[in-house]
Amino acid sequence: MQIELTKRQQRILGSLVEEYVSTGQPVGSKTLVARTGMGVSSSTVRNEFAALEALGLLTHPHTSAGRVPTERGYRLYADGLLERLEPRPEQGEFRLDLSELRNEVESALQATTETLSEMTRLLALVSAPPVETASLRHVEVLLFQPNRVMVVVITSAGGVTKRLVEFPEPVDPGLASWAREYLNEEVAGVRLGTRALRQRLQDPGLPAREREFLDALGPAFTDAAASQEQRLYVGGAAGLLGDARADELEACHRLLELLERRANVLEVIGEILEPRRPYVRVGEELENPALRDVSLVGSTYGLTNRTLGSVSLIGPVRMDYEKAIHSVRVAAHELSRFVEQLYEER
Repeated sequence: MQIELTKRQQRILGSLVEEYVSTGQPVGSKTLVARTGMGVSSSTVRNEFAALEALGLLTHPHTSAGRVPTERGYRLYADGLLERLEPRPEQGEFRLDLSELRNEVESALQATTETLSEMTRLLALVSAPPVETASLRHVEVLLFQPNRVMVVVITSAGGVTKRLVEFPEPVDPGLASWAREYLNEEVAGVRLGTRALRQRLQDPGLPAREREFLDALGPAFTDAAASQEQRLYVGGAAGLLGDARADELEACHRLLELLERRANVLEVIGEILEPRRPYVRVGEELENPALRDVSLVGSTYGLTNRTLGSVSLIGPVRMDYEKAIHSVRVAAHELSRFVEQLYEER
């Protein structure tokens, strides 16, 4: 339902949401006038309260209490914040520096998660790039024993897999050294599971001995592709529970139980990804019983024409939406800058 508010109603709704988020107490008309400096009387504000309540944007816990926002009220308030976003986020109080991490995607995702949770005291979720975007970054071929070779495959998504390959005869150290140099020269930057990777591992132009050796190492790359499940980095559970009010604890516990099934959370986030635009989902909009009393604020990161993952904050419906939106925007922007240096459009 499209709701049209007067400018005064918009200001009253916004001020009430911010006051309630700050204090956790129902907001009365006198309090709102005193805190906002509105040039209207308390009776005028009470009349507007009644109008906003009739629209389903406010409610009151009992007859003598002040008002609190409903889910619809939070939704309308968040929509107003999203409409007024500046074209490019400025870091402001939220500081995230990934410049020292170089090619360490896993460290960048973990640092982003920790910074988000520390700055907002909400549950931070950062999804890693999916399998199909991971490419090979580095390969080690180590002569573990005379007839055993350890292959270590490191991907652009931060994944590390190891495979021990046993040969019937001792391996020539020079052959193992050649394989390491060849693989890092020929397959670095190639995506996992692609025809290009198979072609370079099975190059018919190579001498028979070298080609047979690479054939034996091939399963290590299959293992790497199979192990690259999309990961979800989570931080801030302690802070979320520590700051939750008594009436919010049950919702927080349901959320943490859902997080034990990471695939379910990835599915929830994946259903609402909106390329390069921040998004807000309030309560029942998340369409998951475990999330009916929480809100999610998120934004995607990635390359110019491809989304690689998302940055999200989840917490009680009574959250600081302005701070949360700003934080995920900055984090997503910095992650996008980081991954642009690692991934090539193909």
